[in-house]
Amino acid sequence: MTLLSRSLLAAFALSTALSTTLAGPGMAQEPPASARAAEAADGETRIGVIYRPVPPPSSYDAEAVPQDEGVAAGRMAVADNNTTGRFTKQTYALDEVALEGGRSAVEAARELVGRGLRYLVLALPADEVLAVADAVKGEGVAVFNTAAPDDRLRGPDCRLNVFHVIPSRAMQTDALGQFFRLMRWSKMFLIVGPSDNDRAYAEAFKTSAKKFALKITAEKPWTFGPLARARGDTPTRSEAMVFTRGVDYDLAIVADEAGDWGDYLPFRTVDARPVAGTQGLIATTWHPTLETWGAAQAQNRFRRFAGRLMRPLDYQVWAAVRTVGEAATQKKTSDPKVLVPYFSDPAFSLPAYKGVALSYRPWDRQLRQPIIVVQPKTVVSVAPEQGFSHQRTPLDTLGVDEPETACKLR
Repeated sequence: MTLLSRSLLAAFALSTALSTTLAGPGMAQEPPASARAAEAADGETRIGVIYRPVPPPSSYDAEAVPQDEGVAAGRMAVADNNTTGRFTKQTYALDEVALEGGRSAVEAARELVGRGLRYLVLALPADEVLAVADAVKGEGVAVFNTAAPDDRLRGPDCRLNVFHVIPSRAMQTDALGQFFRLMRWSKMFLIVGPSDNDRAYAEAFKTSAKKFALKITAEKPWTFGPLARARGDTPTRSEAMVFTRGVDYDLAIVADEAGDWGDYLPFRTVDARPVAGTQGLIATTWHPTLETWGAAQAQNRFRRFAGRLMRPLDYQVWAAVRTVGEAATQKKTSDPKVLVPYFSDPAFSLPAYKGVALSYRPWDRQLRQPIIVVQPKTVVSVAPEQGFSHQRTPLDTLGVDEPETACKLR
């Protein structure tokens, strides 16, 4: 099947009414072996999604994380898989597990694998991704990481059975670095939050700065607390406003993955300078204003289906579930012994509304994909930028390339 044919099938899938039966968290008992054998005979492929539901906000917040973030797109992806599966007589279903009441991700994963599932989509932090991957090692299970950007998961802590749909921090900061280099903005003021994730993002940006000949003229820690969240307090803090005084820079780069203070910086710097990094101008997989390459159709479909806008985690879970469906279509089988090795085969490609087919890097299982550079209300650019070339694909200019990887897949 050609790339064009697969793209047309994917577009058709998103324009077709949703009609699928979903398995929810309540369906926890393991079916008897005879039932599992019947499911296998029918060609049904079951995909598990394990996530932690977000508690509802205590007060109105337009930026509150939806409680169905990620899993809603997983449901839509199963519908898309079933639409294309009509041509190959393949069916798909989703088993959702919401980790509540202190339930262990490893426990949930083992239960799903015991029921015969061989594809697990995780919207979990890095440590839990590793714990699940190790718990199901040797079971022929593919684990899809959709929420942990940690570079160590693609480096010294990489696992043979883990495929990364979310871009690494290195990919995100490289996308920004390419854009800054293109715009000839070379002087960076790096402001780092107090968390380990903030420090990890800052280290990734420092690596990107060296890679694209950017100069970090100053680096300071943020010590003024979560001012972006203190909306009921004073609207200004003089200490924070003069924080940027005496620094020569083109952009302020904020490392605030929790969103505690980064949104406070724009228009509060002493000099008129833009803000980028984790807030302001950001690098991400998806944004509501992305409408090219058929993305508008996906946006509208998801809005009708979920009653809200598609967020990056939604796109990442959708891409993970579609990976299984697309591979099954290409190989004309749902056998995990065939599909799991095929995900990282150079012959595999995933049409996913990014203008080019996506694929998994064989050396660290990271999904190659364009990264969009956006501000809150519009797409500004798309990386890789023109002029950044690579012997395989320009997509490999984003993130850690094969010669530099610390990943040793065994």
